[in-house]
Amino acid sequence: MSAPVVHVSAAVVTDERGRALVVRKRGTTLFQQPGGKPDPGETPLQTVRREVAEEIGVHADADAYTPLGRFRDDAANEPGHLVVADAFALRIRHDDAIAAAEIAELRWLSADELDAVPLAPLSRRQLLPLAWA
Repeated sequence: MSAPVVHVSAAVVTDERGRALVVRKRGTTLFQQPGGKPDPGETPLQTVRREVAEEIGVHADADAYTPLGRFRDDAANEPGHLVVADAFALRIRHDDAIAAAEIAELRWLSADELDAVPLAPLSRRQLLPLAWA
């Protein structure tokens, strides 16, 4: 029997200093990329654009996003589930991001700060390394 799957779209957001953005949702302890589950009928790109606008207040055009691929890992907030994420790169000015909607906290990280922050498995093992590739 395989684990239930949660489908999401996620943004690997970087700033002009080469740092990567991670967010922590209210009621959780792990940081992860902005993003979330699709609404009915949404494409992965539509989902990530909506989630980024809701969670960090950034309304970027579709052509500002670069597809990175589809990634699988252990879900951070749904024990026993796998997360399948369609990931997109987005570069913004760090001052443009704000914690909104269900986001309790956001942080900008450099590659050498990864061990100082509790991160979701997908973020730590797969998505954040793409920010500095």
